[in-house]
This record gives sequence, structure tokens and C-alpha cells, in this order.
Amino acid sequence: MTDRSITTRIPRVGDAGGVEVRFPPGGSPVPVEELVAQVRRGAPLEVGDERVRAFLAAFGKRLLRPALARRHPELGSLGFFLRPSELARTLEELRTPHVRVPRGLVFHLPPANVDTVFVYSWALSALMGNRNVVRLSPRAGAVAAVVLDTLREALADADPVVTATQRIVSYDRRAEAVTAALSAACDLRVIWGGDDTVREVRRHSLAPHARDLTFPDRSSFAVVNAAAWLCAPRAARVAAAEGFVNDSYWFDQAACSSPRTVFWVGADDDCEAARADFTEQVSRVLAGRGWDVDAAMAVEKRVSVYGLAADGLVDLIEFRGNALANVTLAAAAAMPRRWLGAGTFAHARVRTLAELIPMVERKDQTLTHFGFSLGELEELARELAGRGVDRMVPVGSALSFHRVWDGVDLPGEFTRLVTVVR
Repeated sequence: MTDRSITTRIPRVGDAGGVEVRFPPGGSPVPVEELVAQVRRGAPLEVGDERVRAFLAAFGKRLLRPALARRHPELGSLGFFLRPSELARTLEELRTPHVRVPRGLVFHLPPANVDTVFVYSWALSALMGNRNVVRLSPRAGAVAAVVLDTLREALADADPVVTATQRIVSYDRRAEAVTAALSAACDLRVIWGGDDTVREVRRHSLAPHARDLTFPDRSSFAVVNAAAWLCAPRAARVAAAEGFVNDSYWFDQAACSSPRTVFWVGADDDCEAARADFTEQVSRVLAGRGWDVDAAMAVEKRVSVYGLAADGLVDLIEFRGNALANVTLAAAAAMPRRWLGAGTFAHARVRTLAELIPMVERKDQTLTHFGFSLGELEELARELAGRGVDRMVPVGSALSFHRVWDGVDLPGEFTRLVTVVR
């Protein structure tokens, strides 16, 4: 039977469809139809293909080089994710009585504001044996450039099948004909970005058998057990403050999993004392790292914060230089879900975790926590009953990528199951 992904008609875009191939290193821009033809001509891959695993492990090892990891800590996390043992664990967790096969051609559209998301998405898809085309924004930052350089280094020792089946490209988002052609050609389209991006991309039709995997606007918050914070050793509080700064500042608090509101759980006096100590610890971490924001961002933060005040949503505003802004919400239910500027945090008190349940929305993604037991968190997850929150992770782990993201098992989505009955 003919493979439908091969016979899908691809819209012709002519010279306007020129695409810059950034990995593997390319020359002149190529027409999008030629790009698709190149990827499809590559040799077949299988789930957990040893050639791809070797390449990903070699790439990850390069990311863990001390000098690089110190300069870009988020790349150290990515390198850890790509260790051979982690790749093996991902494959082990996919065991099923069915035969698992690659999805086919996967088209990824990652966000421009988080430079490492495209690597996680692509790496898991490649590990599942897929041919991939990743559209990297021309606005991608310095970390993305480092990633591309490191990928090219690892390619020198890779099996030719990697070069044949994997592409990272750039083109102007206004070149809608390119997005349309790649959408028509793919078996799975992965859209990372805001709600508007998802709607915009969805205007381009998929083949009848293909599907979308979307990651729209999300918001996240932290919860701290006030009594537990006050009882914790100083070293634990310092470590938590360092983790909170990593969660929030690595991507200017624009990552969907970075906390924007901190809920203090417990008695009023405990919450007030714990928050005061927490603020001091965070301020010391920021000062020690020399972290600051530029004047434009400082203005943006003040406009956002005073806007909340004008709407009657806050009782108190505190600025600690340009790097840290704290607002005390007039009511916990008023937690802001929009980005207010790097290093801007809303604070609210609740007596128990259960008080959060009616406030949670489907848009809420990650809950970072300090001072709660596993049982308390599992009970909260059950009581939320799917109304929101897909991840509950310790403070400091908000940006740690996992194969299950936004409640979606990515390796499972990147494959198909074939039922074989004797």
C-alpha cells in the first residue's frame, strides 16, 4: 500500500519558498519542495535508532563541557537530558505489546523566546525515528546559535542518516507559503507558542491523516509552606532562593513554566515572616550574580505593576532596584497570568492548598513547591481533577524538561502503534 505521507500534494511556492538550512550546514536557500524531497529520500529510521541515539548522546556530551555549561546553564540541563542513560530510560518507558513505529515527517514550530525548547522537541522526535523539519525563528538568540554550532560539531562523527533525515531551517514568518507547504507535507505538526501563534498556524491545512500537537499560552505559579520555610535550615532556604531565581530569570520569566505568582500557605504571621526572609534570600542571590534588567524592561515592569494597582488588584508594591518587583495582591483570586516583565512577582496568602482549587484554570501549567509532602501534592492533583496544572515540581525545577510536558507524553505522540495479532 502506498505511504500517504509520500503522495500528499505539496503546494508549489517557487522562488518565494527559499528556505535557509541551518542544520546540517547548507549553502544557498532551497525551495521548500526540494527540502521536503531531501528529507524523504533519507534512509528509514526505527524507534530508538542506534545511529540517532549515538548522535544525540555525542551532542549532549558536548553540551556538558564545563566552560559551556557555566556560560549557559540551561545547556547543561539539556546535556543531562541527552545522556545515554536518560535516552535509554525514555525508550524503556515506551514498552507496549504493540509494535511502535515512527510517526513520519514531523514539522516543529518552536517559540522564539525560549532558545532550548526546539532541541527537546526535535531530539525526542528524532529518537522516535522521525524525519524532522524544525523552523527556527530568525530572531532566535545567542543560546540557539551555540546549540547549532554544537550540533554541527557532533555531526562530524555522525552516521550519514542523521544528515539525510534531519533539518533545522529558518525563514521569515511572513513566508506563509513555506509554512503551508511544510504543513501539507507533514504527518505531525508541533506548535509551540502563544494562542495567536496556534491560531495563525492552524490556518494552514494538514493532510487528512495528519494531526496537530499544540502548546499554547500557559501560566505558572509557586506555592510555599510558610511554616516549613521558617523551620528550614539556612542552607535549604538559600538553595531554594537560587532555584527560584533560575526558574524565573533564565528566560526573563517568559517561559511558560516560570512562576509569576507566589502563594504563601499557612497562618498570616508565618506567611509574612517567611515571605520577608524569602525576599531577602532572592535579593542576595540576584546581587551575588550581578543580575539586572535594562532600562526598557524596568519601565515595562513599572507600567505593568502600576496598571494592576490602577485596576485595584494590589495592596502593596515594592521595587528592589530594576531586578526585582513584588506586588501584594488584594485577593488571591486576582493572580495575574500575563507576563508583567522579567523579575515581577505577585504574592498572596492562602490558609491551605485546597483554597487554590477554585482559582486554578486550564491555562495553569506548572506548580513549583516548597515544604509540602508527596501525599499533599497528590491529593491536590486529584482534587483539581483536570481543571488545570499539569506539573508539580520542586522550586528550582520549573525549567527541567520531561518527556511528559503539558500533560502530553511526547514520545508517545511522536510514534504510532501497530497492532499485530497472530
